[in-house]
Order: sequence, then C-alpha cells, then structure tokens
Amino acid sequence: MEQGLLRAEQPVAALLDVTGIRASATALRDAFAAVTAAPVLHAFAVKAAPLVPVLALLRDEDIGAEVASPGELALARAAGLRPDRTVLDSPAKTPAELREALELGIAVNADNPQELARIDALIGASPTRSPLGLRVNPQVGGGAIEALSTATATSKFGVALRDEGARDWVVRAYLDRPWLTRLHTHSGSQGMPPALMTRAVGAVYELAEEINAAAGRQQIDTVDIGGGLPVNFASDEQTPTFAAYARLLKEQVPGLLDGRYGLVTEFGRSLLAKHGTILARVEYTKTAGGRPIAVTHAGVQVATRTVYDPASWPLRIAAYDSKGRPKSGAAVVQDVAGPACFAGDLLAEARPLPLLEPGDVIAVLDTGAYYFSNHYGYNSLPRPGIYGFTTGPEGDSATRFATVRAAQSLAEIVAESGGGQPDALLTR
Repeated sequence: MEQGLLRAEQPVAALLDVTGIRASATALRDAFAAVTAAPVLHAFAVKAAPLVPVLALLRDEDIGAEVASPGELALARAAGLRPDRTVLDSPAKTPAELREALELGIAVNADNPQELARIDALIGASPTRSPLGLRVNPQVGGGAIEALSTATATSKFGVALRDEGARDWVVRAYLDRPWLTRLHTHSGSQGMPPALMTRAVGAVYELAEEINAAAGRQQIDTVDIGGGLPVNFASDEQTPTFAAYARLLKEQVPGLLDGRYGLVTEFGRSLLAKHGTILARVEYTKTAGGRPIAVTHAGVQVATRTVYDPASWPLRIAAYDSKGRPKSGAAVVQDVAGPACFAGDLLAEARPLPLLEPGDVIAVLDTGAYYFSNHYGYNSLPRPGIYGFTTGPEGDSATRFATVRAAQSLAEIVAESGGGQPDALLTR
C-alpha cells in the first residue's frame, strides 16, 4: 500500500514470496535426496505458474521444467532452462512439437501408440539424444476432484494399463525399441491422497521391473513419477510435505529408491501455492437478503476454479483496512464478491470476517499456483500486476518488491482483441 502497488487506479495486485519459493525448492530436493542416492530431476510443472521470472528463480534452485505446449517450452527456454533439464508431456503433441523436442534433446514421454509411431518415424529419419519414455495410466482410481483425476479407468492420459492387452503391448513396445529408457505416470492431483499416488507409482515400478526382466537388462533406467502432491488450503500448515511423501514412497516402493533407477518429478502447485497472495480493494459494500456483501476487484479473472467450483477450491481470505493493517472487529457473516457480471462471481460465500467497508483490502491466500498467473479474461478484466517480494537480512525489516509481470493496460486488451483490424469483418 505504501509503495503504491495497490491503489484506486490499480485495485488488484498479486504477490509472490521469493524466500518461501526457495524454501519449497530446498524442501523438495532434500526430501528425495534423503531416500535415494540416484540422480533426480525435479521438473516444475510450468502450467502451475507460467511466468518467466518464476521459472528462472526455480532454475537457480536447480529445478527444471515440465512443459505441455509450445508456449510453455518457449517460456522455459526464455528462463534459461537447458534442454537436459526439460521434459515434454502432453496428450496432443504435434509433429512439429515432437521434432523440435527431439532436435533440442528434450526428454519426451509419448502418450499413446499413435504418438509413439510418430516418434519411430522421426528418430528413424534423424537420431536424437532425447531420453524417451511412455506414459501409462495405472488406473488406480480418482481423487476428490473428478476433473483433475488422471488415473481413473477412462482417463484421457497415457496407455490404460489394465485394459485388455495393454500391458502386453507396453512390454512389447519396449522390447522392440531399445531406445525407450523411461517410464512415466502422473497420478497425483489436488484431492488425491498420497497413499493412492504411491500405489500408482508402485504399479509403474512393477511394470519397469517386468520390462527389464523381459529385456534381460536394465532397459528402463529412469521412472518419471509425475507430481500432484495436494496442498492444504485450510490453514497455514504445509501438509502433506515432500519429506512425508518421499518417506512413504521409500516404505511402499523400496525397489524404486534403491539406487537402480533415476527419478523425475513434476510438482507444480505444491511448490508455489502457499507462497502467493492476491490483494484487492473493496469498492462497494451492500446488503441483500439481510447478508452483507463486499464487492471487490478480485473474482473469476484470477480465481477461476474457486468461482466455478467453490466446494473443491475454497480459499482463505484475510481482511485489512485501507492502510493495509489487519482489520479488527467482530466477525460478521458476509459474501466477498468479484467484479464480473454474473451472480456466481464470489470468492467466498457466508464467510465470517470483520465487516468490510469501501476502501478496505482483502488478501486471498494460498494463490501462488494456478490463480493470478493463469488469467481468465471475463469482461475483459485486465491481468493484475505480479510482484515478488523479499525481506532484508536480520536487522533490516525493509520489504523489497520486484515486478514479475506488469499490470495489463487497456491498450494491450484492445490490441489482443483485434484492435489492430477493426474493419476486418466489414468487407463485402
């Protein structure tokens, strides 16, 4: 507030805690270093926060990138991620995407038999140094959020391992292709318990052992276990932890961590969620049906999942006064609404908070992943400015801000909405 990052003319701002992100990266590295001596590539799921400065920060913490589109690969390259620290996953890779990845030496996990046939043709024409693998779906079941569950019987991802004939096909595919050296699964997601994630990893480990036995050698040398460790959105506590998940893997799938297999992880939300906050000014307050409503400038454009599926994606909200100080007063049940023109644009419904007033500020907590970095352009609402912050060393209480992404201007909204060709549809 004092530095003007949040003001009447810029009523939404997003913050990233740089120190917190670094601490999460350290916790992840340490967790797996404690359970295996084999090499581990931790590849951040770029979709969780597609921001070049964030990817560069994680690169500085020895975290690579997992990309799922040409755009995400471009961001990773702009952040300085090396090809050997990058993994390409997607259920719809084009020939051009595959060709680029193979030319650069980026690791590729094929999603299905048709994609594998494309890779056959590409490497037949031009050999590659890319590590290559196949994604399988162990079909262990879904979590609490159906739309995010990737290991169900009918998931669109990977080869469905329990379908008739599928396992035998996978084994034969590896025996026919000595250059297939990786096996991939991604069964985690918000709402997926770590025990079920571990079960899925165990199923893929057993498949790797079966393939290696059939090959008479260790053809598969690396298992990509994906990411998807859930996040606690109910309190400040960071649980489950990377360390707890790694210990569970060591307990339940010890052969995977005995040093014979390299690992790849693809965590996203669990690295960043707790280290981001959305701030928004309260513009108006009113009462409807006896319930107070605070109309703010943060809604569906930054918290899309929460607005459309509040039961699955509840968020904590903290209240501050117009100077940015914690707001006091008795808790009053009230709605916290966003600016978009539909009734469901609510960040919180019937939430007990100190009674909000015009000019106050709300803080939407735990929003560092999949929220303000993945903008939804409803009502042509602008993307907010994003600022990373650090505090000084001991004895220095100053907070320093760095612009990660500038707030979107109205001119930029017009330009990306066809403003440069207003007469395009007028020709006869």
